Amino acid sequence: MAKQLDYHTLREIFTRFQAADPEPKGELDHVNVYTLVVAVALSAQATDAGVNRATHALFQIADTPQRMLDLGEEGLIEHIKTIGLYRQKAKNVIKMSRILVEDYDGIVPNSRAALQSLPGVGRKTANVVLNMWWRQPAQAVDTHIFRVGNRAGIAPGKDVDAVERAVEDNIPADFQLHAHHWLILHGRYHCKARKPMCPTCIIRDLCQFEDKTL
Repeated sequence: MAKQLDYHTLREIFTRFQAADPEPKGELDHVNVYTLVVAVALSAQATDAGVNRATHALFQIADTPQRMLDLGEEGLIEHIKTIGLYRQKAKNVIKMSRILVEDYDGIVPNSRAALQSLPGVGRKTANVVLNMWWRQPAQAVDTHIFRVGNRAGIAPGKDVDAVERAVEDNIPADFQLHAHHWLILHGRYHCKARKPMCPTCIIRDLCQFEDKTL
């Protein structure tokens, strides 16, 4: 695990990320906040591209909690059976939809605690929704952020909670809104797990990763 980078180095790193991509976007397709919650929940242990392929037709007919309930669990399974753990995910989406209809008048709540109380919605999913839909500086730590944070020294931590705290505590406030997207995209397309693309990395000179590729 690399040591935590200092404030000035972090500011330079995120200044470069911002210059390269001023408004980074999540890659999960959605049409409203409800479909965003569903898409993020489905993306656990699956790729965004795979989820998008499965939800393209689904969200045309089931874009609200009530319409998802009308579709039913078996109908939902037919749409998402190419996604890993699809049976359990289908059960959770239906349970979540029922709770939203019965307890929230079909409206997705905008608090982390309420979101996390929904079946299939963990802290990471809640943070993604809070960040992408309500533009709160919530940090959703996935495998990409965990890897980049520890490799580079941007946000080192032994587990995802520690990395989340490191992001919140150390990354300058004016970069907090987009921080997790910059880190995810950097990890997905540049700082890859097996073959990081160090020669073309825009933060190569600031990164603490000792085993940089040539």
